[in-house]
Amino acid sequence: MAQATQITILIPDPDEMMFVTGDNEANIERIEREFGVKVVSRGAELRISGESAAIARVGDLVGAMRGLLDRDPSLRRPALDRLIVEARAAPVVPPTELRESLATNVRGKRIVPQSDNQRQYVEAMRKHDLVFATGVAGTGKSFLAVTMGVIALRDHKVSRLILTRPAVEAGERLGFLPGDLQEKIDPYLRPLYDAIYELMPQERMVRAQERGEIEVAPLAYMRGRTLNDAFIILDEAQNTTAAQMKMFLTRLGFGSQAVVTGDITQIDLARGEKSGLNVAREILRGVEGIAFVDFDARDVIRHELVARIVRAYDRFESGAQAT
Repeated sequence: MAQATQITILIPDPDEMMFVTGDNEANIERIEREFGVKVVSRGAELRISGESAAIARVGDLVGAMRGLLDRDPSLRRPALDRLIVEARAAPVVPPTELRESLATNVRGKRIVPQSDNQRQYVEAMRKHDLVFATGVAGTGKSFLAVTMGVIALRDHKVSRLILTRPAVEAGERLGFLPGDLQEKIDPYLRPLYDAIYELMPQERMVRAQERGEIEVAPLAYMRGRTLNDAFIILDEAQNTTAAQMKMFLTRLGFGSQAVVTGDITQIDLARGEKSGLNVAREILRGVEGIAFVDFDARDVIRHELVARIVRAYDRFESGAQAT
């Protein structure tokens, strides 16, 4: 017999909830009819109960529907029809993955921790005000941090999401690059924008920036500020100096949470300059309220070739150090 279960999706935005439920809950009735589930809307909560496979499909569908809100009204109905067809044809998701699902991206794909370390990382962000995550490229450090930040903002646990990274010149100096200051620093911030665009349409991101709910800026912009009621992500932290890292960590204000991510094998600082990430890891281990999560090649979730490349470089560098 198929397993029956229930999930609750939080939709704090009234416009999103109204769009998902439809006029006079017409969309809810259609979803119940198409997928054989029970859907109840209560305030900011959408409760879906039924067989686990059907719930998984409806959970993906609701995530994708939320992404339709910014579409032209004339395009919404055909797009919704297409999403329902795709959701009905989606493969069955194991109940364990359903329980671990964090959110859905703009294409309606479920975001699920893919390894034990990723699950520990998500749990650490849920329980601690300051989390350090280190590991090679492709392990999900930045993306999962952005996901948790967007969820915290969406669910009104914080009023701001702040993403920052040091603008370290890897082979070029900013002064020699063309354009104004914003155009000079945008290449360094682009990966953070890309992560957010996976989770919300660009138009909504722009509106959130205009309202001051989302800020993406170089680390230098954090100096002298106290960041209250915010989810703050410091990305590429291996390229901070010890002084910059201390400055960032002391910005944390009331009701705020910070996540620091970095790859200690990719330090672009001047020769002899200590990485602020390494210094902080030495000083702060064992301090109450701080969690450390270390990723390795087994956690790489990009193209499978990336993991093999990382392992090959690790073997090469270990051999070079031994000789």
